Amino acid sequence: MAIKLSKVAKERGIEYFLISFVDLFGSLRSKLVPARAIDDMQKDGAGFAGFAAWLDMTPAHPDMFAIPDPDSLIQLPWKPEVAWLASDLWMDGKPVEASPRVALKRQLAEAEKQGFRMKTGVECEYHLINDDGTDIADEKDTQSKPCYDQQALMRQYPAIKQICDSMIELGWGPYQNDHEDANGQFEMNWDFDDALTTADRQVFFKFMVKSIAEIHGMRATFMPKPFTHLTGNGCHSHLSIWSLDGTKNLFNGDNDKRGLGLSSLAYQFLGGIMHSADRLTAIFNPTVNSYKRINAPRTLSGATWSPSSITYGGNNRTHMIRVPDSGRFELRLMDGAANAYLMQAAILACGLDGIAANRDPGDPLDINMYELGKDIEGYKQLPKNLLDALRLLEGSDVLRERLGDNLIDAYIKLKHSQWNDYSAHLSQWERDNTLDC
Repeated sequence: MAIKLSKVAKERGIEYFLISFVDLFGSLRSKLVPARAIDDMQKDGAGFAGFAAWLDMTPAHPDMFAIPDPDSLIQLPWKPEVAWLASDLWMDGKPVEASPRVALKRQLAEAEKQGFRMKTGVECEYHLINDDGTDIADEKDTQSKPCYDQQALMRQYPAIKQICDSMIELGWGPYQNDHEDANGQFEMNWDFDDALTTADRQVFFKFMVKSIAEIHGMRATFMPKPFTHLTGNGCHSHLSIWSLDGTKNLFNGDNDKRGLGLSSLAYQFLGGIMHSADRLTAIFNPTVNSYKRINAPRTLSGATWSPSSITYGGNNRTHMIRVPDSGRFELRLMDGAANAYLMQAAILACGLDGIAANRDPGDPLDINMYELGKDIEGYKQLPKNLLDALRLLEGSDVLRERLGDNLIDAYIKLKHSQWNDYSAHLSQWERDNTLDC
């Protein structure tokens, strides 16, 4: 029997619910609903005008309803009278096909038909910055190699502690917090779980980090490349496929001739991702700014920690895909702007294609791609900008077939609009370099 949210409200002292959804740009949209009205909302959903968010709709479209998922409920640790709910979008009695959470649930259902259950974890990097976004919040954080800097980490202890304590309270199983490779940059890791649960938590994590940063007089950004001289914000995803009962990791391969501890199924899945990686980039790296991270020159710390070509290797962070140990691999392409649901949906779509088509990723490379990659032939490069990435996505038969033309066309249309806005912007660089041409 479904959880009755009004009963939960009485038991936990919840006064308001945030009924939320994520649009195609990854923006979190919500309505604040008093507990007295939650039964009706649970049954019929909260009404929204789709045109008012980044969805491919017009003012002529009928009302769109966000039906909350009771299993996603998260009570705000810093404001416990409010609870957050992830929702699925419906219109005219049908799910909205071109909506991110619906897209992920459809891919999960397809995997389930084949006896598969995808589990994932994410590493969400972010910067703590000043209110106007012009600099990092900690003016003393100046080391050229600041990764794991204990002093800088502990200067932000009050905010980091509150975020980590919140994850402990929510039962996420956080297990480490660190200062990352850029000045002012942090990463906080929690346990992996089913893909939908991880996506819901990623969405909430970004909201939580931003909210708690504001409490402490700062601003948090997950922008892919907020500062040109510093390492950008990645959102690496670790993944594995399990049996439906969750007891057996189907990516484990004890007799792996390639020596990475992966099964033949894992290599097929990996081959599917590598086959479509250049087309996936528009989803994994969805903003103009994203391409300043994956095609960046060497940063202050000495490395960008982001890929530029489609390769994989063992426990080697210079490749797009890393296999840190047996039974899982890490995708290092995604950045902090990636849509949590579309990201997971696209991974699974291409992985299932790899299994269906028996795609072979080839042998792993055991080289430093940052130093030797330019000398390696036969490996595709990642797109250099958002426009190139969108054109590749538009022609992807795999993603169109598995995610649907409605979603792909809507996403490309809205992202082209964003690219056109960017192209029409007159930058200071243009003034500095062409004013006197």
